[in-house]
Amino acid sequence: MRVQRITKKSTLDPLRKEPPDKRLLIWESETRGFGVRVTETGKVTFVFQYRDATGTSKRVTIGEFGQPWTVDMARDRAVDMQRAVAEGRDPREEKREARNALTIGEVVTRYLDEGPTDKPGKKASSWTTDRSNLTRHVMPLLGNRPARSVTKDDVARWLADVVEGKTATVERTGKARGVARVQGGPGTAARALAVFGAMMEWAHGKGIVPGNPVAEVKPPKAKKKDRFLSESEVSRLNRAMLSLVDDLDMLRPASADCFRLLMLTGCRKEEVASLRWEYIDLERGLLNLPDSKTGAKVVVLALPAVDMLAALRERRTEAPWVFPARRGDGPIGGLQKDWEMVREWAGVEGVRIHDLRHSFASFAAADGASLLLIGKTLGHRRAETTQRYAHLADDPVRQVANAAAGRIARALTSKSGERGGTRGTGGAPKGAPEKIFSRKHVSPLVMRASERYVVDTFKGD
Repeated sequence: MRVQRITKKSTLDPLRKEPPDKRLLIWESETRGFGVRVTETGKVTFVFQYRDATGTSKRVTIGEFGQPWTVDMARDRAVDMQRAVAEGRDPREEKREARNALTIGEVVTRYLDEGPTDKPGKKASSWTTDRSNLTRHVMPLLGNRPARSVTKDDVARWLADVVEGKTATVERTGKARGVARVQGGPGTAARALAVFGAMMEWAHGKGIVPGNPVAEVKPPKAKKKDRFLSESEVSRLNRAMLSLVDDLDMLRPASADCFRLLMLTGCRKEEVASLRWEYIDLERGLLNLPDSKTGAKVVVLALPAVDMLAALRERRTEAPWVFPARRGDGPIGGLQKDWEMVREWAGVEGVRIHDLRHSFASFAAADGASLLLIGKTLGHRRAETTQRYAHLADDPVRQVANAAAGRIARALTSKSGERGGTRGTGGAPKGAPEKIFSRKHVSPLVMRASERYVVDTFKGD
């Protein structure tokens, strides 16, 4: 055993060139416990020796010289271990725990497997979204990292990478010709950060990690995407749908009906796309949804929506869905692709399907409805609270729904948005009759109904 100042030039290089006949230990003269072990083959390894809280002598390996340890790096680690011993910790036990610790990828697997049991109130659709965020944005960049070693700075760098689009890709979904386009950007990063943070908080509660470094990182600011339709744009969208269904046979009638019902109710896309006839109470003008983003709720239907559903019921099939899939037994799908076609044909840019919900609220606000009643109309409040109004003749929630849907209905029947019959200019040929629904696919009842609610709603307006 030798004791000296350990340097690369004077200590390690000569021993690597001329290895000792047997294993040699050299201890640092200035940093207590820091040493280097040299084998007969010339392999040089840095070590640290100490006594734990019970007085037992222990030795822990820091790392092999040059991979990537330098003398200064190893000495600094030895100083850190000295500090840990002074605080009552055991460096060798900590290293063993780190070696056996779960990676971020393994924590993701456990969270998605055990989380639904630990969080029974969380919806299955929310877990599907969490799975997408974790597997598409967290695992590709941090999946192999030990979960206990992830720091605030690591999370910040990961977040910047997601914003820059480093996790963006195109992948197969498993469906026929199905692909998913995974994108980056501030909005995507903010959503992934929220899911990542929830997982790490769960892991902290399970004792898997010592803390939640994600909670210390602020989400990036994303541009707001809310977009509200004008009455002219509503009219243009409807004329585009009529043209695509009646004249060109490019759009499914069910898709057009879905979009119109979204406009007239302010519901979320999935609430309408998966709507079943058993949920509809036309006599009372209600949708009794057993499940939604906010749980079970009751939607108060305006007269235009009631009339539309009454017309659709006349031609219902044996399928339980109001809008059944073209093939198979499920509800309608592929609405996003259809919406993009309608939007392009109408020349209305930057409008998402979800913006139809926002637009319903904006029409209600324009009529002077209070934010409280708009919230009730859209189902932002508790379902029981909204349901209390349903039996009243002078129902303020229904008044808001009628006023908003009535304005949309007027826009749907208006010619003000007409811009000719070419692609991207409003759809229907100039001089086309005012109508909301395709005459090819809907009974005359809805034509009479549309005239009735437009006149009734705007009498004296």
